[in-house]
Formats: sequence, C-alpha cells, structure tokens
Amino acid sequence: MNDRSTGRRRARRFAIGTAVVVALAGMNGPWLWRFGSEQYHQYKINRPEYKAENGHWDLVDIPEKYRLNTIHAAVLHTGKVLLVAGSGNNEKNFDAKKFDTILWDPVKETFKKIPTPNDLFCTGHTQLPDGKLLVAGGTKRYEKLEGDVTKAGGLMIVHNENPDEPITLPAGTRFTGKENGKTFVSKDPVVVERAKKVFDEATGAFVRNDPGLGRVYVEAQKSGKKYATGTQDNYRVQGLKGADARNTYGIAQKLALDKKDFQGIRDAYEFDPVAEKYIKVDPMNEARWYPTLTTLSDGRILALSGLDDIGQIVPGDRNEVYDPDTKEWSYVPQERQFPTYPAVFILPSGKLFYSGANAGYGPDDVGRDPGVWDFDTNEFTKVKGLSDPELMETAGTVMLPPAQDQRFMVIGGGGVGESEKSSEKTRIIDLKDDNPVFKDGPSLDKGTRYPQSSILPDDSVLITGGSEDYRGRGGSNILQARILAPGGEELRRVADPLVGRNYHSGSLLLPDGRVVVFGSDSLFSDAANTKPGKFEQRIGIYTPPYLYNGTRPVLTGGEETIERGTSATFTSRQAKDLKNARLIKPSASTHVTDIDQRSIELGLKTSGDNVTVTVPENKNLVQPGWYMLFVTDDQGRPSEAVWVEVPE
Repeated sequence: MNDRSTGRRRARRFAIGTAVVVALAGMNGPWLWRFGSEQYHQYKINRPEYKAENGHWDLVDIPEKYRLNTIHAAVLHTGKVLLVAGSGNNEKNFDAKKFDTILWDPVKETFKKIPTPNDLFCTGHTQLPDGKLLVAGGTKRYEKLEGDVTKAGGLMIVHNENPDEPITLPAGTRFTGKENGKTFVSKDPVVVERAKKVFDEATGAFVRNDPGLGRVYVEAQKSGKKYATGTQDNYRVQGLKGADARNTYGIAQKLALDKKDFQGIRDAYEFDPVAEKYIKVDPMNEARWYPTLTTLSDGRILALSGLDDIGQIVPGDRNEVYDPDTKEWSYVPQERQFPTYPAVFILPSGKLFYSGANAGYGPDDVGRDPGVWDFDTNEFTKVKGLSDPELMETAGTVMLPPAQDQRFMVIGGGGVGESEKSSEKTRIIDLKDDNPVFKDGPSLDKGTRYPQSSILPDDSVLITGGSEDYRGRGGSNILQARILAPGGEELRRVADPLVGRNYHSGSLLLPDGRVVVFGSDSLFSDAANTKPGKFEQRIGIYTPPYLYNGTRPVLTGGEETIERGTSATFTSRQAKDLKNARLIKPSASTHVTDIDQRSIELGLKTSGDNVTVTVPENKNLVQPGWYMLFVTDDQGRPSEAVWVEVPE
C-alpha cells in the first residue's frame, strides 16, 4: 500500500475524530469550557511565579469529629489557636447544651476538644497580661422572630419598698396584673435590693423610701394573643404575705408577642493555654451578649455594651471593669453608650478611640459617632469626616502599623440591621494630627460587609472576604483578597480565597507569618435565597507572597522576657540584611472585631550575628502580655516569630 493511500486514511480518521470532538463540544461546550478554565486556573495559581506575586490559599484538613461552627478564635502564646463555637448559632445545640471549643495546633496539625462550661456563643474576649484569655458573656436565650413567639412576654420591673432588707424572688414567680388580671411567670431568679431612705438635707427629716429595683424577664402562662397586654399595669407578686406582699410589686409595660432578642449571661472565664481549660472567675454585674472587652491604661479590662439578660442593650451607665489580680468585676462611673461589639481601642495617651464600627444591636441614633474618649474625665470628642457614616455596622477596623503612628483604617460596612446597603469605602484617620479628620483611603471593588483584616509583619495588611449584602444574601460573597501596602495608600489584588466568608467570620496572624481565616454564616445557600444557609466549617490559610520569595531570616536565642524601655539581644545569621523589628500582639477575633491586634515598632541594631531590639517605654502602647516578635529583611521577608513576654 502506497504512502498516498495511508495518508488518505489518516486524514479521514482525523476528520472523523475532529467531527466527534466538535459534536461533543456542541453538546457539552459549557462543561468543557468550565473544565478547561478550571484546569488552567489551577495551573496558574500553583505556578511559583504566581505565588511569589500573589500568595496562595489552602484549606486545613480537619477530621470530621473536630469540625465546628467557629464564631470566636484567638492565637495563644503556646502557638496554638483556640476555636470557640459555643452553640454555634444553632438552637438545637443550645437546647441540647452542646457547646464546643477546639484547640488547634497549626504546626503539629492536631486538634483537641476542650470542655466548654456554658454557651460562649457571641461572648467577648481579650488577651490578659499572664497569657490567659478572658472570656466574658455569651448566650442565655436565643432570639424569637415575630411570628415564632407563642407566649407573650417582656420586662418586669420589680419594686421593693422595704428599707431594711433585700428580697429574692425565685424563677417561676407569678405576677398577676391588678387591672388586666393576667398572670406572667418569671424565667429567672431576681434579687431586689432594699429601698433607700431619703432625708431632707436641711432638716434631716425623713422624706420617703426610694424602692429598690430588679429586672426579670416574664412570660405568659399560656400561649396565644389573648394572654398578651397592651398597656402598663401594676402586678401583684403571688405567694408573698404580710409586709413582703405590701412592699413588693411589679410594673411592666406591654407584654406582647413581639420579636424577642437574644439574651446574655453574666458568666466569665479565663482560658489557661498551659492547662488548656476554662477557669471560672467572678461573673459580671451585667449580663452581656455581643460585648467588647478593651484593656485600660491601669490593666483593668473594660466591658462595654451587649444585650442583657432580657434582651435589651446594656445602658451606658452600666460599664464595668475586670481586675486580673482580684478576678472581680466592678462598675465604673464613666458613662458612654455604644452599639454592640463597638470597635474601641486604647491609644498611647491612655485615651480610647471608637472608630464608629460595630456589629449590630442598639439604637441607630445613639452612640454611633466616632471619637476619642478620655476615660479619666469621661469627655468624648467626636471626630469628623467619616464617609458613609450610616454604613458602619459590620465594618472592620484596623490600627495601621506601626501602632506608634496612631493611624486607623475603617473598612467597608453596611446599613443598620438587615439592610442590603454596603460601602466600598476605606477611611483613614491620623490621631496624631492636632485636628484629626477621616479621609477616604483606597476603595474596594464592591460594597463590603464583614471584611476580615490581619496585620502582617512587613507592615502590610491582608484584607479578605466579606459580602455585599447582609449575611451573603443573593449569593453576594466576595471571593477577593487584597494587600494594603505599608502606609495604607495602595490596595493590591492578590490570590482569590477558596471559600466565601461573611457573618461570623474572622482572621488571625499565625507565628509563622501565615493568616488563618475562619467561619461564615450565610443566611441562604443559593443566589435566589430559597435554600437555608449552612455554616462554613472549613478553615482557610493564606500564605503571603513574602514566604515564596527566597529564604527568610531566622531569629534565635534571646530573653523570653523583655521589660518596657529595655533591650534584648538575639542571634541571626541574616542580621546585616534586617530592616525592622515588630512586636505583634496576638489576635482575639470575632464579628469583624479584633481589639487586641496591633504591631509595635521596636528599635533595631545589628552587629555581626547579634540583633538587639528595644521595646518602647509607653505602657499604653506596649501593654503587659505575650507578643510575637518578628524581624523582617530588606526584601520584606519576615522571620518566624519568637514569643516574648512584656511583664507588668
């Protein structure tokens, strides 16, 4: 057979094969295109050149029995990460008292279940000077939406006119209206302090008794609209006799079938990273759900805002502090009302800065203006220039590095409640200015609620995730990440995350320079909003470009403890190439709120292989506690962190 015949047969087979491929492509074109695009995308993002420019995302391999709805997370000085769910925004878990905490070791890739003493869902937390994590508040009762409420209920104010002694009413106490004749039952015990005797200042004569007051949540005995009330009434306390019956009574506004908000708890704990367990401490004076904990200049921890044990926002005259030495809580005279999870940071001056960002509940016209709070005098000075001020719910706030510069960025945000509005703005304020004013920074591509942000050792900031609409509604998760260049003037798009993140998400810097991103609690799982959402239990890790750009410096030796205003010497074979040193406080993150996170510039000197760092003297800038010490070379490559303690 000659070559011409063979060539004709090959051409015929090729033509038939091509026709088959074309036909298949016609039937399956979209699938083939997607398959090819995905293959190319994977090839592209795994190329060394791409990683060196944009970084890379991976997912943590979590055994099924350790997966949980991570609501809160904190980096501990042991290098492990505490992942806290509590009931995990799952009412079935709450009813079954199934509360979860997992301790994860990112180096050994191990997981450990930690017994969780109460529902720490939507608690507050902060790092303590001795390395423990203070955890305060959580969930007493889940919300009930209007239509789901079957028993009328609400707040009962209990009065005690006895000036000689308080009275305790147990859970299950019945209150019967004098006018409406309807009976309501208390859900919790309540202690009502004794009445206060009031005397005339001029004559000293007795004037009156101001009754002691107690608050308790009550519900109707039976379900149905006919058991609701529409107006205020006085209530007789059943079971009391004699003087107690005369002196003790209740007053309530309408007790209705309206929406019932979440209710908080008073419980507080310290998590011990060495013993790896929760230790119960003195409970707060106020129950709090969605509180912020901020460390003050004197080392005490300030608890702000939150929903109380009847679902109302804790008033501004109920701010309280925790003393890490005595393990006790006490009220403070400083009054200031904030929405829940307010972003409140301590400044080098000892004053407090509120960025305007928050995560939810509270009146839309009370306590939402950003400003500087002089905690000594209780004077609050508002700052101006904040763009999209009505879109501060679910906004992120980060103290731009280094902390000495006192520059803050507020990122994105949304409208109050379940608003579909969101902001693409970033806003920067320099509090060292004589007259600080917010100015717009680089814009995001889209309006962004729930942006996660983590400071990196090279003074850049990773900003990732979020959604355009409330809780990712309408399939609006934003699969984008950006790095904010040092100085905060430029945002650069980097590798896209593998998983969308919105409500109940956050991020943490690890000691090895990578960033962990956790959580996400979408309202729906489809863009049409027809299928209920499922909590995102996968954990992502972003490896920044600096870890793909050659050998990083290594820091060894040195003292584990460095006092403020003193120096310590470490060893590095790359000493001559080092550019800066930073102390980074480990994160404790939830609900787009991370008050602890800050990066402090250290003095740096090198001689041979010796690296000497000097810690600033300012106690408000460098608060007592454990820090990650990073050094970064002239190519922007950071070392792995060395853990150091700054003592009290």
